[in-house]
Amino acid sequence: MTADVHRLIAFYRSPLGRISRALVREQVVSLAEDVRGKRVLGLGFATPYLRFTLDKAERVLAFMPSRQGASAWPREGPSHTVLCDPLEMPLTDASIDLTIAIHAIEHVADAEELMRELWRITAPNSDLILVVPRRRSIWAQRDNTPFGQGNPYSGGQLDKLLRDHSFVPLAWRDGLFLLPFQSSLMLKSTRLFERLGRLFGPAMSGVICVRARKQAFPAIPRRKREERFIRIPGMNAATARQS
Repeated sequence: MTADVHRLIAFYRSPLGRISRALVREQVVSLAEDVRGKRVLGLGFATPYLRFTLDKAERVLAFMPSRQGASAWPREGPSHTVLCDPLEMPLTDASIDLTIAIHAIEHVADAEELMRELWRITAPNSDLILVVPRRRSIWAQRDNTPFGQGNPYSGGQLDKLLRDHSFVPLAWRDGLFLLPFQSSLMLKSTRLFERLGRLFGPAMSGVICVRARKQAFPAIPRRKREERFIRIPGMNAATARQS
């Protein structure tokens, strides 16, 4: 299922959405490190996690899939949002220094083709940060949040997907040990539940976060797209039928 932009906005405005954003953003900021002077791309619905890049990066773009819909971001100043097909992004080769993909890869019909496109737009020795729902987590089993929609991944599946498409994982993080319930007790004791969840290990986390670096040569070439032919009907005037 493809997430709808209105549902995504509504979730991140809810108490659970605001807390989950804060928890995941900690991992994203930690993985991103110094973004000064970089060209940063947010893919999917990454805008709730990109504000820390605005003042430091050379350029920040937010690409949202056409099937999902887009919203203007940031609220102040010119919009950085672009509505596009994530499999054919309007960027030149090797034009991005850091891509942060959230609510992205689990929603595309062809994840392998998306990885090829990400390899194409990523500059040499530059990085990709992916945040995806963990396959066996409670978050992935409940569809009341965006992390419960789309195709979740295990750590092994994500590692293979990256390596098969010439990205080498550099660092892994686990996030969202909080349970996905709009309970006042749960929301008031966020840090306590996070600490308790971490005691049981990564299997209790709701999302997997990984930073990977582009290798020099593509492991799998891009698929050759078939040319589309448009059949033009004959332009001869129709002959009136004689009665």
